[in-house]
Amino acid sequence: MKKLSRRDQERLLKRLGINLEEVEGIKEVRLVMESKTIIIKNPTVFRIRNSEQSMYQIVGEEVEGEIEEKKSYEPSEEDILLVAQQTGKSVEEAKSALKMTGGDLAQAIMLLKNK
Repeated sequence: MKKLSRRDQERLLKRLGINLEEVEGIKEVRLVMESKTIIIKNPTVFRIRNSEQSMYQIVGEEVEGEIEEKKSYEPSEEDILLVAQQTGKSVEEAKSALKMTGGDLAQAIMLLKNK
C-alpha cells in the first residue's frame, strides 16, 4: 500500500468534505470524568470538521490525573420550588433534577420539561 504525502492526504480529505486544521495556542486540555481528571500539557490539537460536526484529535503527554471528590449537593428549598413551579413537576422530581445537574436551574428545568 502506497503511503500518501501530507499534501495528498489533505486533498483527499478536502474531496470528502473534511477540513483538518491545527488549533494553535492551547496550553492544556482537561478531560473531566466522574472520578478523575486527565490533564494533557502542551498538546497538539487538530480540529477535523465536516458539514455536520467537529471532532478534535489531541496529541500530547498525559499528566497524572487528579482525583476529585464529588461533593454532595443539596439544592435550596427556593431553587426546588422554582424548578417545580416552572415545570409543573413535583418537589421530589425538581429536587432530583437539581441534584443531577449540580444545581444548574436552567438545565434542571429543561431536563424535566423534556420528560
